[in-house]
Amino acid sequence: MGQGNLKSYLLGFAACLILTLAAYFVASWHLFSKMHLDLTIAAIAALQGCLFIFVYLELGQERKPRWNMTVFLCMIGVAALILVGSIWIMYHLNYNLMLHP
Repeated sequence: MGQGNLKSYLLGFAACLILTLAAYFVASWHLFSKMHLDLTIAAIAALQGCLFIFVYLELGQERKPRWNMTVFLCMIGVAALILVGSIWIMYHLNYNLMLHP
């Protein structure tokens, strides 16, 4: 896609709108079981996030994208660490605070 032109923005908007509607209809029509529904919506969300990154943030489209990509990957790593750590702490708090007969 071109860098910052109207056509790329409109195509990105249309694709994001289609993905949003797809997630809505998959969830509202109960097309899958709960586990498959969660995975499908997570996959649609990840795809939409990647679309935002490459269309609107234009990550990777400049001549030397090394620093932008490095900072972005560090941000993803910190966010994943916070998410996994929070889930781990909540799981262990739930386990340790439950009454065991």
